[in-house]
Amino acid sequence: MIITGVAGFIGSHLADYFIDEFDIIGIDNLSTGNIKNIDHLLNNKRFNFLKIDITRSFKIDEKIDSILHFASPASPVDYLLKPLETLRVGSIGTENILKISTANKAKILVASTSEVYGDPKEHPQKETYFGNVNPVGPRGVYDEAKRYLEALTTAYKNFYNADVRIARIFNTYGPRMRINDGRAIPNFINQLINNKNLTVYGNGKQTRSFCYIDDTIEGISKLLKSNYKEPVNIGNPNEITILQLIDYIKKISEKNCSVSYKKLPINDPKRRKPDISIAKKIIHWEPKIPIEIGLLKTYNYYIENKNE
Repeated sequence: MIITGVAGFIGSHLADYFIDEFDIIGIDNLSTGNIKNIDHLLNNKRFNFLKIDITRSFKIDEKIDSILHFASPASPVDYLLKPLETLRVGSIGTENILKISTANKAKILVASTSEVYGDPKEHPQKETYFGNVNPVGPRGVYDEAKRYLEALTTAYKNFYNADVRIARIFNTYGPRMRINDGRAIPNFINQLINNKNLTVYGNGKQTRSFCYIDDTIEGISKLLKSNYKEPVNIGNPNEITILQLIDYIKKISEKNCSVSYKKLPINDPKRRKPDISIAKKIIHWEPKIPIEIGLLKTYNYYIENKNE
């Protein structure tokens, strides 16, 4: 199995999950990934790490059975600083990986995102919704990279009969997210640990649907092993506001920091909730881990690793 973006948050958890089932070639250029996430695998005979930029020409000599394509800057902090890299990995990088998939007749699952729905006018979001995306807004580099990834993957399916899966992943959280990731949960935990005010963008009433990493990984695994070749939402339909999220985190941390409000970023989604009817029906998956449990595990991880 090839896993691209293997040193990233989700990629490293995928490597842990599949290491007993596959010999894994883990690929990452370490642009946003962290080698520490896979330190524990580097001496494993079933794991081979290659530092490769998949937007450039490269060869894999081994016979490949499955591919998980998760290479991409994924947080606003990253893709706003690396806009061209984000677009290239979604386009050139994805095609390079699809070529390997086609040559090997390998099953490939590509990581798309709930951001393909933009700031949605349909709620909750079904896979049939085409989205409300601003291609020239600041978030456009990520949104359109992933929309192109889906179009390209579908074209390879239709033209080359590629054995594809498309996972539209909603907000996922858990251990190994970078503390300076820029997304809500690591941001709030980082600020609480350092006794700083919690920064809320907008009025805090915008919603998100947070899925713990273990649930997301199980959904990806079930989708990979299915025969379903259309996009599938992988996310938690338990929708909460940002202010509710803060209440959960305060309760877990037993800290009570003040909240400071800042202007909502351009095109920031006001609501986010997946319709997971297809995931339930086709791959028999839905999240199981309550947010209180997932947040506690995540908070403890940051406490244990705060000096790294």
